Amino acid sequence: MINKEELSDEIGNNHIATSSQNPLREDAFDISDDQKIELIKKDVEKILNTLGLDLTDDSLKGTPNRVAKMFVKEIFGGLNPNKKPSSSTFENKYKYNEMLVEKNITVYSTCEHHLLPIIGRAHIAYISNGTVVGLSKMNRIVDYFAKRPQVQERLTMQIVEELQRVLNTKDVACIIDAKHLCVNSRGIRDIESSTVTSEFGGKFKEENVRREFLEYIKLETSF
Repeated sequence: MINKEELSDEIGNNHIATSSQNPLREDAFDISDDQKIELIKKDVEKILNTLGLDLTDDSLKGTPNRVAKMFVKEIFGGLNPNKKPSSSTFENKYKYNEMLVEKNITVYSTCEHHLLPIIGRAHIAYISNGTVVGLSKMNRIVDYFAKRPQVQERLTMQIVEELQRVLNTKDVACIIDAKHLCVNSRGIRDIESSTVTSEFGGKFKEENVRREFLEYIKLETSF
């Protein structure tokens, strides 16, 4: 019979998500970013000391502080709802009612199971329901949800759900094709493989619309 620790390892090693939202505690933002940096700095110092590294060396002495700031201010900054990008929409005055595609959006995220990078591209499409959103806002939405410990399936869903909310339409789709360094650099160490996830809403569930989207991004994948 598998125990809880073995189950947790099984889930993490197989990159399985357990919820559609990032698992945050209720007190996640009870302390300031500066306080978090100081606490994480001490934790990183402990890890490096445990590994036997000499933190008096000029190359390493600033590492704990750099890592702590990177965690809070950069690669996990998307956990903070105050950093969520505002997404102004505009009336679709020119009555464009065909598919709009923004492809090859750079994705930099972090696997929540091993805290190693996820690097890839996101392709987004929507069909206007009377409103449009600035093109750069789609990039910012991807970046915001990517900047947190993530599972690629969840990230794909969150991008679609946010754009559906902003645009007030179900007709949104997202495909992400990314490499996971927890697969590429450890474990099986397969440097060639990538992971493709998709989320199709509204009209994108129709085969002809979905195929048009795939043709735009030239991704030869069957869904």
